[in-house]
Order: sequence, then structure tokens, then C-alpha cells
Amino acid sequence: MKQTAKRRERNVGIKRDIKTATKAFMAKPSAATLSAAQSEIDTAVKKNLISKGTAARRKSGLVKVAKAANVKLGAATKKAAPAAKPVVAKKPAAAKKPAAKVEAKAAPVKKAAVAKKPAAKKPAAKKPAAKKA
Repeated sequence: MKQTAKRRERNVGIKRDIKTATKAFMAKPSAATLSAAQSEIDTAVKKNLISKGTAARRKSGLVKVAKAANVKLGAATKKAAPAAKPVVAKKPAAAKKPAAKVEAKAAPVKKAAVAKKPAAKKPAAKKPAAKKA
């Protein structure tokens, strides 16, 4: 399968996920569906499918709808975070010997860095004037 076909398939899938999550939120606004929709948008940005500005605009619109529907924005994330991590008993750490101290050589004194000016950019080449008809 060609790379473009694989990429297109993946991209279409991610965009479909954004649309379904957004539609689910619009149908039933809640903190959980808002979080899911925002997560899908963030995933698309991470995969360079949509730009940061587009993502910010879409998420802003979702939050605006959420506020109009009186959805508590921080409620889902605070409740879901503790449940996500199960408590695991830690094993006692093996006794470690302290590292032997080695006398370090005195580091050579560096000269103060002199700020260099950035290279001057050449002016853009001027295009020839268009001929008048």
C-alpha cells in the first residue's frame, strides 16, 4: 500500500474521531464529553493534522457551548485523575553505598561570552516593473 494511502486513511480516521466526539458533546454537553472532544482535537494537533490556531478556535467554541449549558468544566478531570492510577505497594529499595568522592579538577575559567550581532540579511531582490498595456 502506498504511503499516501496509509497516511490518508489514518488522517481521515483521526478527523472522524474529532467529529464524532464533537457531535457527542453537542448532543449531550457534559464535562466528560467535553474532555473527550478536546482530547481528540489535541491528538490531531500532535499529529500535525490541524494547526494550533484551528484547535484553539474549536476548543474555544466547545467551552462556550459548555458554559451556556452550565457544564462544570473542571469536574471530570479532577474525579477521573485519582481513579486512573491504581495504588501499588512499593518494594523497599536496596541499600546503596554512597558514591566515592573523586576530587574534580578545577574547571577552566571561561571568558565572558561576547554577544555577536546576527548576520545582516540581504534585501529582497526587486522584481522588474510590470509592462503597461
